[in-house]
Amino acid sequence: MVFRKKQIIALLKGIETGDAASIAVVNPNKYIQHNPQTHEGGVGLAELFKKISKSSPRVNIVRIFADGDYIFAHTEYEFSQLNVGFEIFRFEGEKTVEHWDNIQLRQGPNASGNSMVDGVTRAVDHDKTDSNRELVRSFVTEVLIRRQLNKLSNYIEDDYVEHNSRIENGVSALYTALSFPDAIEYDKNHRVLAEGSFVLSVCEGNLYGTRVSFYDLYRLKDDKIVEHWDTTESIPPESEWKNDNGKF
Repeated sequence: MVFRKKQIIALLKGIETGDAASIAVVNPNKYIQHNPQTHEGGVGLAELFKKISKSSPRVNIVRIFADGDYIFAHTEYEFSQLNVGFEIFRFEGEKTVEHWDNIQLRQGPNASGNSMVDGVTRAVDHDKTDSNRELVRSFVTEVLIRRQLNKLSNYIEDDYVEHNSRIENGVSALYTALSFPDAIEYDKNHRVLAEGSFVLSVCEGNLYGTRVSFYDLYRLKDDKIVEHWDTTESIPPESEWKNDNGKF
């Protein structure tokens, strides 16, 4: 688990240098790419890194976690502009064979003074990994997809810390944000990954009528959600995809 995290850190830092050796962790014969803007396989990834490195990028891995054969990371990127993203890699043995991501422009801080990346970074309560995963899965299903907002306080701590640039701290601010009709619509939960007190959910839906992917990272304590980070990215039309694997 620790070794795989180190491999992914080296891979992501390779964006800064464009060094082809950084993608040694990728199995080129099996690698499935879910970023619609990147060509399939390890060759496409090497080409992307080489292209990006010419802009003198900076990469900061803020948080990184493991869940079975999955490694997921919360990252900052500085290319021609500042971006925040989540990266997910699936492993088979010592090589990664599948990748998903969700990247947006960095915004904020929000009205509570929180940036998109600050806050707690280390997972604790590893014995609660499975129960925390199921709590978030239930929250996403009942509150975000079914819009049972009356159940919000069952899942969210009153002094909840919010890192979304448009929302303040506290459960009441979140309730208000989710109450606007046709603003934030979650349709489907594709994946929930967890390590201890941190849980990442991957969802599909709409934001003000635009089809998007929602990546939400939650920190839990004592069976309640106490902190939240996210990125939202528009899903391009299929005619613009550079691979046929889909966003999810």
